[in-house]
Amino acid sequence: MTDSHKRALLRFSLRLTALAASASAALLAGCGQSSNSDAGAPGASSAASAAAAAPAATPAAGPLKVGFFYVGPVGDGGWSFAHDNARKALEKDFGDKIATTFVENVNEGPDAERVIRDLVQQGNTLIFGTSFGFMESMVKVAADNPNVKFEHATGYKTAANLGTYDARTYEGAYMAGVVAGKMSKSGVLGVVGSVPIPEVIRNIDSFTLGAQVFNPKAKVRVVWVGDWHNPPKETEAATALINGGADVLMQNTDSPAVIKTAESMGKRAFGWDSDMTAYGPKAHLGSAVINWEPYYKKVTQDVLDNTWKPEQVWWGVKEGAIDFVSIADDVPQEVKDKLNEVKSGLKDSSYVIWKGPLKDNTGKQVLAQGQTADDTFLRSINFYVPGVEGKVPGGQK
Repeated sequence: MTDSHKRALLRFSLRLTALAASASAALLAGCGQSSNSDAGAPGASSAASAAAAAPAATPAAGPLKVGFFYVGPVGDGGWSFAHDNARKALEKDFGDKIATTFVENVNEGPDAERVIRDLVQQGNTLIFGTSFGFMESMVKVAADNPNVKFEHATGYKTAANLGTYDARTYEGAYMAGVVAGKMSKSGVLGVVGSVPIPEVIRNIDSFTLGAQVFNPKAKVRVVWVGDWHNPPKETEAATALINGGADVLMQNTDSPAVIKTAESMGKRAFGWDSDMTAYGPKAHLGSAVINWEPYYKKVTQDVLDNTWKPEQVWWGVKEGAIDFVSIADDVPQEVKDKLNEVKSGLKDSSYVIWKGPLKDNTGKQVLAQGQTADDTFLRSINFYVPGVEGKVPGGQK
């Protein structure tokens, strides 16, 4: 081989090496990129999913990367909005110690698993999943990624690197009920329900128990929409309840469609998960809100301090996670005084919402005289209390 041939071959070899290095760098940059708009966006290719299934590499030194994924849009005005507000607060609290990213509109089921794996591949080592239906996907991905810490909202399964957290939304529902029982003129209240799991049934029952403080004969009717965030169905359900005689509405869905409907039809309603005053100022009686910031701050600090451990946490008024805010001006003072009593009592554990004697709406005793419901009881509620009409979907009642 001549010298010129050798030099040509050498130049060709160097070009190949440079091209390979460039491609590797681009690939690494793409894997490490964090984007709110397309991270784990629904519809990614199966090839990308397969690549994401591989365990994440050990993260490089730098800020703690924290990922969030939501079942609805961050602009839903309710559940996902509250979580994302807490995420933003977290960024202000910790500054350059952390870097956050989020994915919205994640379907419960197989799509969630793909999104979680993508968040892991982006280098997030603390991941919050914020809907009950994400549970199985989180359990599966957590098992494959022992170096990543996972937190699941409203779930009940844990692992060495998977904890659960929840807010006692039933406390807010109870306070809304206290107001509704006094403010309803018809004595008929309506609830737009999402999915008939214990969390939601517990809220409906607590709303009813609250209403009975001022109106022991109050009736509560429920229309289920089978979804967390579906404004058209929520609107239809709210309309049906009002047409059926309900003049005060509560919801356990994520959008402000219910209070908007009440506003347009001249009825009253409550905000849920976030303050929804602006969506129906004439209809609004008050909002049962969740503040996730205290818990997110605690967990993030624990991870930074290397003291994090998986727990099952359930916070309420006592911990600053639940409140009832923006009470309407026309709510009587005696009702406001009662709300203050409830809040104070929940903070110091002197006020108990669930206590016996208590029966379900078929007459079966569920709590004996003097018996107080513990968390195991509350987490497994699958019945309606007296005052709620109908049967729990899929239940035996």
